[in-house]
Amino acid sequence: MKAAFFDKTGEPEVIRYGDLPDPVPKAGEILVKVGAAALNPIDVYIRAGTIPMQLPQPFITGCDAAGAVKAVGLGVARFKVGDRVWGSNQGLLGRQGTCAEYVCASEDWFYPTPAEVSDAEAAAAALVGITAHLGLFRCAKLHGGETVFVNGGAGGVGSMVVQMAKAGGAKVVTTVGSAEKAELCRSWGADCVLNYKTDDIPAKVKEFTKGQGVNVWYETQREPDFARTVDLLAWRGRMIIMAGRQAQPVFPVGPFYVKDCSLFGFVMFKATPDEQRQCAADINKWLGWKKLRVPIGKTFPLAQTAAAHRLLEENTLRKAGTLTGKVVVSPLG
Repeated sequence: MKAAFFDKTGEPEVIRYGDLPDPVPKAGEILVKVGAAALNPIDVYIRAGTIPMQLPQPFITGCDAAGAVKAVGLGVARFKVGDRVWGSNQGLLGRQGTCAEYVCASEDWFYPTPAEVSDAEAAAAALVGITAHLGLFRCAKLHGGETVFVNGGAGGVGSMVVQMAKAGGAKVVTTVGSAEKAELCRSWGADCVLNYKTDDIPAKVKEFTKGQGVNVWYETQREPDFARTVDLLAWRGRMIIMAGRQAQPVFPVGPFYVKDCSLFGFVMFKATPDEQRQCAADINKWLGWKKLRVPIGKTFPLAQTAAAHRLLEENTLRKAGTLTGKVVVSPLG
């Protein structure tokens, strides 16, 4: 099969495109013919060596994929040959990635694709959708009528938070850096869209919440400003953090605990299969109802996976601002 892989970590150019043996499903595994794969910042960090992980050699990049089941291993109960599926949690913890013509993985990490949803949409929604859902509903236990704040509402996770919070009956405040991204967030139902370059964010948040503060603050930034965030939280507010591995910001302990607030931190790929399956059920429902739309910024052929990594890295680490939406890789050309 054709695949995008590397033998050592480094710059995007370490990724090669070439032939690797077709994988064969073991007991409990399915073999998926990939229709679309999607990249995430963690793929960049693993390739660059920023997040050390034991990697098979050679290592195929990519966490997310959607396609059709080509073969099943012994004991597989949830899928049969021909089923359309999507999934995440690959390219992590010793598992091979998804930027290839085929991916072989445990059936536990895959879910049925709704008939009306394309492979590109399903793959692009995978990791970011599960991440957003875990934070909002497993950790924060979001209720209808509450107010959610998320930085970067047009970003990968941010776009999912905006739409899932609305699907859950919440009011949503988000930030963007351009009029184009603001309009996109409003089209998803965001109630208050602020420009972080020009607006006084704290003042606008206090105005929108009538001084009551935010019930759930979903922090997507790698360097969170806890002093500002805690000041904007409501009584018994919940804060979610899922980025910034090297960050060690000052934390305002007193203002935090006297408001009876809670802080949750998590990484998506350590959630159990059952927890992720619950997320996938809602994602499928909302995708099918068109309550969840997946912004795809650019699609690359599999042979150009290195260029796809470069674009994502420039926007994730260097804030180039040249990407709105997910980066998708297509083995179909």
